[in-house]
Amino acid sequence: MRGRISPILPEPPHMVPARAEVYDHMMQQRTENRSEPASGASADSAPKIDQERLRNTFDALAAIGREDDGSIHRPAFTDNDMEARRWLVEEAKGRGLEAKIDGAGNVVIRSPQTPPDAPVVMLGSHTDSVPHGGAFDGAMGVMIALEILTAVHEAGLADKHPIEAVSFSDEEGRFGGMLGSRAVAGLLTPADIAQSTDLEGVRLKEAMKAQGLDAEQALRVARRRDSVRAYLEVHPEQGPVLDTEGAPIGVVTEIAGLFKWAVALKGRADHAGSAPMHLRADAFGGLAEFAGEIPRLLEEHGTDAAVATIGRASLRPGAANSVPAVAEFSLDVRDAESETLKELGAAMRRALSAIARRRGLMFEFDIIEEIEPRPCSEEMIEAIERAIKKRGIEPRRMPSGAAHDAQMIASIAPIGMIFTPSVGGRSHSAAEWTQWEDVELAADVAFDAAMELSADNTKKKAE
Repeated sequence: MRGRISPILPEPPHMVPARAEVYDHMMQQRTENRSEPASGASADSAPKIDQERLRNTFDALAAIGREDDGSIHRPAFTDNDMEARRWLVEEAKGRGLEAKIDGAGNVVIRSPQTPPDAPVVMLGSHTDSVPHGGAFDGAMGVMIALEILTAVHEAGLADKHPIEAVSFSDEEGRFGGMLGSRAVAGLLTPADIAQSTDLEGVRLKEAMKAQGLDAEQALRVARRRDSVRAYLEVHPEQGPVLDTEGAPIGVVTEIAGLFKWAVALKGRADHAGSAPMHLRADAFGGLAEFAGEIPRLLEEHGTDAAVATIGRASLRPGAANSVPAVAEFSLDVRDAESETLKELGAAMRRALSAIARRRGLMFEFDIIEEIEPRPCSEEMIEAIERAIKKRGIEPRRMPSGAAHDAQMIASIAPIGMIFTPSVGGRSHSAAEWTQWEDVELAADVAFDAAMELSADNTKKKAE
């Protein structure tokens, strides 16, 4: 076992009172629940999650790419990212597991006891990060997946419970997002590989080559539908709902789809003092008007879960004494329903066109990304909820507004997701935090769900 490394942040001294009562009951239940043997196991050989080992490995991973301010810097295919992936391979091998980095840069871990042709319950997430991100995003799910697989392997039950742990590459989007899971789902194309560059102009092929990887090999890691029984991912909520409500765990019902545009409004540069207001073609005025229209557009055309964000904007010529000729900005729109997304897209275009026409501007946009919404499998939801209720907790169903690797894997297998509370709703920064008791609960619930699904899979194959 690796030595304990201090957590990135000191644990917050408080816990939401509504959750505190849950943990007293949970700790009481944990011993009782673990005493029930898994299918095909005696009480002595029943798999058990080692919570101390889970935290030690989480802390060890968090030390890779840690910045002075406590943030984690592991963008895809950087030295820090690849150090984390190679560390994960060695950690898994040290537990007697088989581990490799595949052609897409994914870390794939299995037990040598697992039959090669057995459909697996795949558990995982990602270990890459946004620049200066948090320690829990993605990494928590991978460490839980590794611990569950280890527990099954150590109990000698991997033949009866085929489980696979995966850390997908570039989930965070240095080169477009969810590269590894798209590759596994067979959604990656040669054009994706040839055209992908980061914000600095570095090509995906170059970045992977610098790390000893051939980007073209990512096209060869696609899995057959019958090779994956189900996919389960544990992830921080990255929002304030669970923490605000005092709920210790969430069950994801669907993952929102999205579209991202690069928008340009083009007018005319004029002198800030000499051009009368009514004779201007002010590109920024168009942007400001559109931003003010967004709440109305969402209310009229979106569901209650619809959100839209202008996260980046730039003006040209960019001088204090010049009327902006060009306003370029990003537009990110999300909803859990596919038809609603289409309607929102049409409404956004109409609004931008009307504003441009009224203000004497030109309107252009490029589609940067489109991701379809994905529902979680009802079978997976129910398995997760059974594991939660077993601990005397009422499940809290909720949608995911953020995109996840599960969204891609849904193309080849049923998916399920478990959310842990994010303290203060913070994510993608050094302030990202999940109470460790919440991590332990999520690990226990994921363990039970994975055992049920993998045992069911073995029975179905035998039948």
